[in-house]
Amino acid sequence: MALTQVQPGMLGTPQPYSFKNRIINGAMVIDQRNAGASVSSASTYTLDRWKDTVSATGKFTIQQNAGSVTPPVGFTNYLGITSSAATTVAAGDYYVLDQSIEGYNVADLGWGSASAKTITISFQVYSSLTGTFGCSVRNSAANRSYPFTYSIPVANTWTTISVTVAGDTTGTWVTNNGTGLRLFFGLGVGSTFSGTAGSWSANNYLGATGATSVVGTSGATFYITGVQLEVGVSATTFDYRAYGQELVLCQRYFQAIGVGSAKPLCFVGYFSSSAFQGCIRSTTTMRAAPTLYITTGTNYYIAYTASNNDYVNSVTLDFASPDCVEFYNNTEASGTANAAGPFATANASAFFGLQAEL
Repeated sequence: MALTQVQPGMLGTPQPYSFKNRIINGAMVIDQRNAGASVSSASTYTLDRWKDTVSATGKFTIQQNAGSVTPPVGFTNYLGITSSAATTVAAGDYYVLDQSIEGYNVADLGWGSASAKTITISFQVYSSLTGTFGCSVRNSAANRSYPFTYSIPVANTWTTISVTVAGDTTGTWVTNNGTGLRLFFGLGVGSTFSGTAGSWSANNYLGATGATSVVGTSGATFYITGVQLEVGVSATTFDYRAYGQELVLCQRYFQAIGVGSAKPLCFVGYFSSSAFQGCIRSTTTMRAAPTLYITTGTNYYIAYTASNNDYVNSVTLDFASPDCVEFYNNTEASGTANAAGPFATANASAFFGLQAEL
């Protein structure tokens, strides 16, 4: 099959076999951490690659397919937000949904130079509220931002949004494995972090002045899917990727290695009667050396030996690289020196993962 050659003036047309959509998990299909369960806002990652960034916790909940409405045509999943109370947003408050895009994935934009490329951001949105809503694109240093707005004219109806942003010709934009740019969807942003829509500013703006506050209404809903950020002056069709490909893209930043009971993780070796050590290779090379993302509590993990089933409550990270982690336990182990055996989860609520988020 021949590749499509992009000719001058073809900005905004599909480009097969390319990473057209710089957003990962824009169709909200991957949820390794929560498997569809509802979580409360706490400045943490929720569905893969999507984070709620908030000045105060517990103001809304986030869930894959919250409310069980029918997704827009062509999609099976969405990220749903529900306001937990009527929250007054003070000047310094911020409640946003955002994704950080790795610098390697936007290096070709040329932002911070005279050749900065124009991008188009498109998505499907559904809310119980109507009005003008705010977003922003910002650099990692939080000193260059572009607030913009979009309109939801009819409540509880999927609306297609497309906004074009001229590339920033100044400022510093990371092009390595750090944060290249961040895309924010405002859910209630105070005046300190809100700016005039439609122009670049040397400020840390997370939203646009005058935008609707989702958290300001108790029980208000905000659902979103089909998020795409691409090079060009107009939106093209959503860049669907195979589920396995999307999962691997997510696993560069987070990997659920073992979830639930009786999930084998690796082999461990006892180097004394009260300590063992193990190593797990990451599923794919991660963005950076990961940290452990694990549940801790009574009997969450178990190391089997010929003479003992050694239940432990936690393990400690000893060494990490983008390709593997080494961990140990020397406070609860009670095995046999020089023995070896499988290490596994031992509790239905156990979760063992690796995290290298931006």
